[in-house]
Amino acid sequence: MLSDFSPLEDRMFQVMDNDGRVINPKYKPDIEPERLVKAYKDMLFARQADLMAVSYQRQGRMYTYPPNFGQEAISGGLAVVMREQDWLVPAFRELGAWLAKGATLKDVFLYFIGYEDGTVFPNAQNILPISVPIASQLQHAAGIGYAINYKKEDSVVYAIVGDGGTSEGDFSEAVNFASVWKAPVVFIVQNNQYAISVPFKMQTRSVNIAVKSYAFGIPGIKVDGNDLLAMTSALQEASAHARAGNGPVLIEAFTYRRGSHTTSDDPTKYRSKEEEEAMAATDPIDRLRKYLIGQKLYDDSSEGELISQFKQEVERQFGEAENYHPYPLEDVFKYTYVDMPDELKQQKIEHEKFLKWKESLK
Repeated sequence: MLSDFSPLEDRMFQVMDNDGRVINPKYKPDIEPERLVKAYKDMLFARQADLMAVSYQRQGRMYTYPPNFGQEAISGGLAVVMREQDWLVPAFRELGAWLAKGATLKDVFLYFIGYEDGTVFPNAQNILPISVPIASQLQHAAGIGYAINYKKEDSVVYAIVGDGGTSEGDFSEAVNFASVWKAPVVFIVQNNQYAISVPFKMQTRSVNIAVKSYAFGIPGIKVDGNDLLAMTSALQEASAHARAGNGPVLIEAFTYRRGSHTTSDDPTKYRSKEEEEAMAATDPIDRLRKYLIGQKLYDDSSEGELISQFKQEVERQFGEAENYHPYPLEDVFKYTYVDMPDELKQQKIEHEKFLKWKESLK
């Protein structure tokens, strides 16, 4: 597959079309029907949680949030392929992948409410915290991959970044390092067509992102990121390549951010309604639903009830996060250094004095 779809020719790897019909049966991944239905339901749950998170933010109950709406198949494919011993190195728009790795919605909500506890993910093995600085997490992924080789472990690192992140030096440095040392890293670029308001055509003169793999001497492939079957198949092959000691793979997951960049963004300022409507036809959940129904693997007649159950679970976990214990003052200062330097200690003392003065005015 990696050799059949050359990024130089700008060929995009697909397994099914927008109507859920298989158009490339040769590359259809081997997934048990039950697992495929679970993948669909997990994506549907992630979407309900995502839509409700935006609502919570609009109500002033949560801080700025980056919607995942329209990009669920990328995390969905990762959920199918990732093993417990594999590493997930995320950016900030990977809700489904976080949940698949063992994080809870409560964890995620705590993070976006402002708690440091929201970056811990106590039930998730081999996962790095949510990373908002663009592309800085990729160098950590390369380093983890190097360590896996050094320790002779059977693990793969999945590092995720947006299309805008490929304009950062961190991207080139990380992929180059991983290539030279044959680190088992699968770099996944979620090309959702916009880096906030900057369209893809202003990010690069390259025909696509996958073609950048040639400069680093590694395989690259452009995949329909809204096609769960294609994403799963590409991730399976990339994982096998990396695990066999052949080094990293670059996957460009071509998708579309149907929501805003974050809840602080207004996409109507830089893209048209016509474009949004056209790209809505590629929706990953709609496509997978059509495929499952066509294969007689799923009956959507009771989906309304399922969504209602999902909403209740989201509300329950948000309630736990919203009613979490008061934010500890120490957490403001203690997460930057292993040992708090004197300057921060002094700032903490000054802030405690301020809070006592403020309390005395009541």
